[in-house]
Amino acid sequence: MLLEILRRRLTVVWWGNIRFERAYTRDLCRLLKASGCIAVSGGVEVASDRVLGLINKGVTLEQLTRSANHFTGTGIMVHAYLMYGFPTETTQETVDSLEVVRQLFELGYIHSGFWHRFAMTAHSPVGLCPERFGTRVTEPPFGGFARNDVAFEDLQGGDHDELGDGLSRSLYNYMRGVGFDLPLQKWFDCKIPATTIPPRFVAHMAEEQEPVEKLHSRRLYWLGGRVELGPESVKKGKYSIVLLLHTNSREMAIKMRGDWAHFIHESLMQVGVDAVNPYLLEDFSRNYEILFNDDFLPFWYSKEMQAIRDHGLLLL
Repeated sequence: MLLEILRRRLTVVWWGNIRFERAYTRDLCRLLKASGCIAVSGGVEVASDRVLGLINKGVTLEQLTRSANHFTGTGIMVHAYLMYGFPTETTQETVDSLEVVRQLFELGYIHSGFWHRFAMTAHSPVGLCPERFGTRVTEPPFGGFARNDVAFEDLQGGDHDELGDGLSRSLYNYMRGVGFDLPLQKWFDCKIPATTIPPRFVAHMAEEQEPVEKLHSRRLYWLGGRVELGPESVKKGKYSIVLLLHTNSREMAIKMRGDWAHFIHESLMQVGVDAVNPYLLEDFSRNYEILFNDDFLPFWYSKEMQAIRDHGLLLL
């Protein structure tokens, strides 16, 4: 769908609900942005890997952080659904979850959110088997046509009745870009434990660089505009060419080795959004090594190739 929007030269603006999957790489988010995506909303839920496992969310904090970073890094707004009071969730886990949320806001990985108090529903996994989640239903058996929320008691978790106001106060301020330097205790009227989350926990999880070997099966796409070979020059016996990359808003000139410029120009002609035949990174790497009889990695990580990637060369 995303590529079809670009192939048809359509101008659309859209947003959607997502799950913070590992598949939302930086390049996929750039494609989403190019197709007209302006915002996504997704469930952060409880920022605790233990509780996310109980919920069977299917994502980890690391995946969630990296995906959110990729969305916001490409200019897509992220709204987070947050939850507290899941069965067996302790007060400590809720406080640690808040600290993760604070760091996500401070780093700009999410822009807005809302804390929801967990409610047991009759046909959810918790409602069907409350004993598996350390809970007890406190209302009599239902004999009517339908019901949704079920009254229950959490036999193992913390006392979340007193945490809701503090969570809401903190989030109200974080969404406005203030209060990041205040201790979490400042938001609560009751005494809470100190967080166990390290100060750079979220920033550390966001740091990644996949080895090229894991990317070989991905297809190259060029989202930029027209590509031209510009002026040539020879200085101190070194032959160079200016590669001109055009978009609707600007032109970028990259001076590089002449043989590299010809190779990149020819390759980009094969990977536009209208291209029918797939051209994989594996193909790109093999063709480079055959043509130049040289290792591909220094070329791939060169400042010239990184500039071209930033300008619209995607791996999907």
